[in-house]
Amino acid sequence: MNKQTILKNILDIGIVPIVRASSYEDALAAVDAIYEGGIRAVEITMTVPGAIQALEKVADKLGDKMTLGAGTVLDPETCRACFLAGAQFIVTPALRLATIEMARRYSKPIMPGALTPTEILTAWEAGADFVKIFPCGNMGGPKYIKALKGPLPQVEMIPTGGVNLETAGEFLKAGATAVAVGGELVDAKSLKEKTFGVITERARQYLGVIAKARV
Repeated sequence: MNKQTILKNILDIGIVPIVRASSYEDALAAVDAIYEGGIRAVEITMTVPGAIQALEKVADKLGDKMTLGAGTVLDPETCRACFLAGAQFIVTPALRLATIEMARRYSKPIMPGALTPTEILTAWEAGADFVKIFPCGNMGGPKYIKALKGPLPQVEMIPTGGVNLETAGEFLKAGATAVAVGGELVDAKSLKEKTFGVITERARQYLGVIAKARV
C-alpha cells in the first residue's frame, strides 16, 4: 500500500481506533472486533505487551484490508521496527523530529503529537502528514480545534482525547480531518470481560456519527 493510498484510507474512514490492551491476545481480539464493526483502520500502541508481534500478526492476517498503524512511538528506532513489522503509518504522543524523518525515509505517513500552535506548525513544517492534537479534550475539545484552524487552516489535524460518540461529529464540523478514539471505543471493561461484541457495535455507531457529520 503506497503512502497516498494510506492517507486516503484514513481520510475516507474518518476515525482511527486506538488499541491499548494489557495483553497481546486482547489487542488482537480488539482489532478483530473493530474490523467486524466496519472500521478499516486501527492503531496498536507500543504499550501493548508484544506490540511488534501484534503488528506482524495483524499485517499477516488482514494485509491491505486494514490500514494498520503503530501508536505511542517514542523514537526513530521503534518507528523503523514498526514499519518492518507491517505498520503502514506511525502515531506519536509528542513531537520528535528524528521520528518524522525516519517515517519520511520509509515514505510512510506519520501523525506526531502536538498541542500548542508552535508545536503544531513545527510538526507540519517538518513533514507531518497529519498532526495529532493531544490531549485535545483537556484544552476545550472541538472549540480548541476551531480556534487552531483559524490561523492554521492548512494543517490536517486529528484530535485525540475527549473524542466520544457525542463529540466526534463536533470535532469534524470544527475542522478536524478525522478523529482518533481510544478508551471510548476499546474500553478496559469490554477487554477484561471479553465482550468484544460491544466494541464491534460501538465501531458501527462511530461510523454512523462520522457519516452524519460529513453530510
